[in-house]
Amino acid sequence: MSDEELPGQLRLAVGRLSRRLRQMVAAQQDHDGISFIETAVLTRLERDGPSSPGALAGSERVTSQAIAGVVTQLEGRGLVRRSPDPTDGRRVIVAITDTGRSALNDRQELIVRRLQTALSTEFTPAERKRLAAAVPLLERLAGSL
Repeated sequence: MSDEELPGQLRLAVGRLSRRLRQMVAAQQDHDGISFIETAVLTRLERDGPSSPGALAGSERVTSQAIAGVVTQLEGRGLVRRSPDPTDGRRVIVAITDTGRSALNDRQELIVRRLQTALSTEFTPAERKRLAAAVPLLERLAGSL
């Protein structure tokens, strides 16, 4: 593959992989009721810690109104909790609960198991090694866009 063909082929392959992962998440949503955006919010709270709704909206590139609805849904199911910001009583801080952490971990484990099965049955050890070597490059590419 030439340098000129690489961007287009990479876009197609990553796009296809992304769609398949979203389909897996959607199938899991039918099972556990947690939407893609809800999963993204839970993941961000798990990784980065408590946050304001405005910061969550910015990081997920959605409106504050959209995040407000997501947080309300998550809070109603006990997956997050809101509390007053200790430095500014007018603001609210959102944190993931133990129940939310457990739901997120269950979902992620299921998807990782499915990926592991595909990798172990469809790819040789040498191919898995090549895929592993590509991950840091894909991360670097994502960061540069």
